[in-house]
Amino acid sequence: MEFSSFSHMRAAANSFLSQYEPLTLVFAPLLAVVIARLIQRLVDVVNEKGVKAAVLGFLIGSAKLVPGVKRYIDAEKQKVVDKLQSGSKSKRDGWITDLPRTGLGEGVIEKMKEEKRNDVVWQGKCSGTVYIGGSESEGHFTLINEACSMFAHTNPLHMDVFQSVARFEGEVVAMTATLLGSKEKASGGRICGNMTSGGTESILLAVKSSRDYMKAKRGITRPEMIIPESAHSAYDKAAQYFNIKLVRVPVNKEFQADVKGIRRRINKNTILIVGSSPGFPHGIIDPIEELGELASSFGICFHVDLCLGGFVLPFARKLGYPIPPFDFSVEGVTSISVDVHKYGLAPKGTSVVLYRNHDIRKHQFVAVTEWSGGLYVSPTIAGSRPGSLIAGAWAAMVSLGQEGYLNNTREIMEVSKKLQKGIKDIPELFIIGRPDMTIVALGSDVVDIFEVNDILSSKGWHLNALQRPNSIHICVTLQHVPVIEDFLSDLKESVQTVKQNPGPVNGGLAPIYGAAGKMPDRGMVQELLVNFMDSSC
Repeated sequence: MEFSSFSHMRAAANSFLSQYEPLTLVFAPLLAVVIARLIQRLVDVVNEKGVKAAVLGFLIGSAKLVPGVKRYIDAEKQKVVDKLQSGSKSKRDGWITDLPRTGLGEGVIEKMKEEKRNDVVWQGKCSGTVYIGGSESEGHFTLINEACSMFAHTNPLHMDVFQSVARFEGEVVAMTATLLGSKEKASGGRICGNMTSGGTESILLAVKSSRDYMKAKRGITRPEMIIPESAHSAYDKAAQYFNIKLVRVPVNKEFQADVKGIRRRINKNTILIVGSSPGFPHGIIDPIEELGELASSFGICFHVDLCLGGFVLPFARKLGYPIPPFDFSVEGVTSISVDVHKYGLAPKGTSVVLYRNHDIRKHQFVAVTEWSGGLYVSPTIAGSRPGSLIAGAWAAMVSLGQEGYLNNTREIMEVSKKLQKGIKDIPELFIIGRPDMTIVALGSDVVDIFEVNDILSSKGWHLNALQRPNSIHICVTLQHVPVIEDFLSDLKESVQTVKQNPGPVNGGLAPIYGAAGKMPDRGMVQELLVNFMDSSC
């Protein structure tokens, strides 16, 4: 009976298909597969970029197929790139491109001093950038330089040889972990980590470790991570490097991570969510406790970016400032990044990545067993690392101690409050959100804030331009303690200049920042940035 039914179905199928050409029957399934792949690709693009951005990207891409349009767009982009460079190409004239036939010997030091004199004045004039106070020829600067010089030849890759540097790294990690709750009962008592070259590498390693840990734990092979739009661009870099889908969620009205919005985007492929303490753009701490609860309830990883706050928030809390929970005392936090070369006052190129336990950190390491050069294992992205920087970080932390950091925090927090009051006294300006620390962002509904920034630049100040909303920020350091009144005076004067004479400043970048913020095709903005970088380095 069953065989009869099968024969009947077979005959009916053959009868139906007999009306088609054999080639049609061969190519139709292949065409269907191609169409399905195209539809899937379209769906992926829409999911990644959104409907509006996907449509705009398609229209712009189609327009470039028209003869002459692509050439015109490329020419206009090059004009913007040239404007951004502001003559940097001409500065390359006279650069050394070949090794000198006869070396300069010790005379090279005089040559370097000559070149250094061409640097712009940075003392007290930059947002962030230099965190150590005072002159570079005395005090903490001198101490750091001597420590680095003493260990300039060392490399922790050879830990059996440079045992002092290996100890320094272990102690820097341990001291940093203690600041961030490793001795609290809630931490679990297994906090571990490593030193890295900076906040970006710390974040990259935390993301890579989270990806591999969740793959081993849950079998996730198409990983996704969810970040608030205020999270550092290092997460974008990690997503590109490690083939992770990045889901970006708008911040709430207080410019904090939107916990409900993040919750809605969690799915079976989510490996990691992110919070900042504070965020780079506006200096606002995300709701770390709520995000920790969310991560715990879904059994996923949660990274906290403390690159700016790691050496300020623990001491600000001791000084009585209302600092919400931000470290390993919060359940659900699985990793933390913290820069020692910012408010830790260590030499540039020193950061720490910490993990709640060794089970997660093991996924950071790379072990190679089949290399003819022998068995190899490395803890971080770099193989060889400068022991001088590790020694400099250790020297900075041990020389300052808790009292040193407490005094520094008191100074910069007081200057931050003075800065906020000064900005509020300028009626044309407003502060973005409610800053929790030493980063203060300001905007305006009356004047073009980027034009204000151009005027400040002409006065020697170097601030960061932000978007969404258009604003600028200053990251307060010890360098600003003696000059904050000068800054507020120049800020007030710059606002009045723009108010009385609105319009682009000759040689300023306000038109470019403004246009980039309004440009709907973000792919084109990305191309501009890539072209700028390609011609600048």
